[in-house]
Amino acid sequence: MQLTHPEPNPPSPWPNLGAESIGYAEIVHRAYAGDDLSALTRDLVARASGPVVDAAALMDLSTVLQLQGGDLAIEGKLMQRNALHVQRSYAIRHGTGLGPRILAFVTAGDFMTNTPIDFLLRGSDAVLILHFVDAATESLTDLPAHDLAFMAVGEAPENAAVLQVMARLLQDVPSPVFNRNVSQIARLDRVSVSDMLAGEPSICAPKTQRVTRNDLVAMEAADFPLILRPIGSHAGAGLCKIDDTAALAEWLRTSQEAGAYVAPFVDYRGADGLYTKARVVQICGRPYASHLAQSPRWMVHYLNADMAQNPGRRAAEAAWMARFDHDFAQRHAAAFAALHRIIGLDYFGIDCAELPDGRLLVFEADVAMIVHDMDDAAVFPYKKPVMQKLFAGFLAALTSA
Repeated sequence: MQLTHPEPNPPSPWPNLGAESIGYAEIVHRAYAGDDLSALTRDLVARASGPVVDAAALMDLSTVLQLQGGDLAIEGKLMQRNALHVQRSYAIRHGTGLGPRILAFVTAGDFMTNTPIDFLLRGSDAVLILHFVDAATESLTDLPAHDLAFMAVGEAPENAAVLQVMARLLQDVPSPVFNRNVSQIARLDRVSVSDMLAGEPSICAPKTQRVTRNDLVAMEAADFPLILRPIGSHAGAGLCKIDDTAALAEWLRTSQEAGAYVAPFVDYRGADGLYTKARVVQICGRPYASHLAQSPRWMVHYLNADMAQNPGRRAAEAAWMARFDHDFAQRHAAAFAALHRIIGLDYFGIDCAELPDGRLLVFEADVAMIVHDMDDAAVFPYKKPVMQKLFAGFLAALTSA
């Protein structure tokens, strides 16, 4: 389908919002649907190349390039930083733009660096204002006008310094701030999450350790199988299962990683032989279904689970979503209550599974997990209503703060 650039946005009803961007959610939705982005790309290049620097065009072009991957993604990140030299705030209008003005504190990076708040506001009339911060940010006294704020920077080694800065600066922000507890965001690394959840009887959180390459070389009598994950990796990149000392030696021979997270492998296969992994979002303590994937492979991600090609797996996800509130959420009510108490944030997500003994197996907790409604409604007709419910719950929680 040939994509044409949308009509120019009418004047914003809110002054001092900063440069107005199409928004990464809209661009990603178009790309995910298979739309031709060439016309949009040409238009953005023309605007970015004008005599006056168009920071919003640079930011949107950065998104388009990052979607391409490889060298273009690297170029996109550089373009994002060039945009930030010109402008720190970018407004994204949803619907009419007459709803609440939500300012999100974000930092430079890819789509997994910050809470995907632009996706979460789909279908609303909110104005989202992305205000970029970094470790050199000295104050928050020049913020665009807004009704409420959201601390969207996620935990990552490269974000440690900016989180430390924001923990101090947010103390002086007078407006309501969702996820204001920055110290808890900083504790969402895999080691700290497993430590925080240790001893909670309703949850299984495999003990995770951060080890160096030398630690792995010295590892002789490990309790195999183990899971090795490169530090700072996402979406299964570099994740591997180590079954014995020979496999560990091979990993050391072929990997250049200086260190890794190590955790015991927990076999969570169901009676049907499939591994079932779910993503659940908690908003002010209430759990919401995001997705469920099944696969014969232990490393389950929605994009590698072939859900679109397997009607039986889609039926399982549809049933899980339909019964979520009175089945899964109730069955694991103690675990979700414990997660809300221990994690201590207004918004976060978990990837999890069920164990035969009734415990909730928690793989990770994070504020920056991708949550979206992009799947083809013809193939996944049950998903959009569920995601709209999640999005409505998110907006309601924000506006009631």
